[in-house]
Amino acid sequence: MAISVKICGINTLDAMKASIETGSSFVGLVFYPPSPRAVTVAEAINLAKIVPPTIKKVGLFVDVSRKTLKNITDNVPLDILQLHGKESPQRVKKIKQFKGLPVIKAIHIENSGDFSKIEKYTGIADKILFDAKVPKNSKNSLPGGNALAFDWKLFGNQPWKNHWILSGGLNAKNISEAVNLTGANTVDISSGVEITPGQKDPKLIKEFLETVLALS
Repeated sequence: MAISVKICGINTLDAMKASIETGSSFVGLVFYPPSPRAVTVAEAINLAKIVPPTIKKVGLFVDVSRKTLKNITDNVPLDILQLHGKESPQRVKKIKQFKGLPVIKAIHIENSGDFSKIEKYTGIADKILFDAKVPKNSKNSLPGGNALAFDWKLFGNQPWKNHWILSGGLNAKNISEAVNLTGANTVDISSGVEITPGQKDPKLIKEFLETVLALS
């Protein structure tokens, strides 16, 4: 089974080149200012220029306003929108209709009951991204990219097929176990290929992608 990889939170040309050259299927640009991975519109335009059409450019947003979304999507040639906040199904539907682009909706997982949230977005979001829920007592946490993993055994025999993405605390050392336990065919990584928060390491990107490709 071929496994697709999304490298998220790319904010330098070196990281973008490493992601492209080593085989990523998706590259993520974060438009959430509090994140150390955030890019400006000008930076995103510059990064997007080198991405070939065979690789999908994903814009990550957190409870974004219509005005901000319009400004970004009018200027940056995104292929997919990723919503990583508390967007309701109604809001997801409106955003999807706004630009006519596919939408990924992030769902945060802590226990098996959290998977029930998927039902609300069925038929609305094109893909669901599973990320780890941040503990309530955690300080300075972000909606994503916190290097936290959830218990992959929670997946059990869930009847999901190709419309979901595994995220949360992945790295080259644990990706094999994560794929074996969940059956994921698309994985998303950000902090797992960083030296410090927001600073991607081309060598770690290459190592992760080569490890995943070896699993296929």
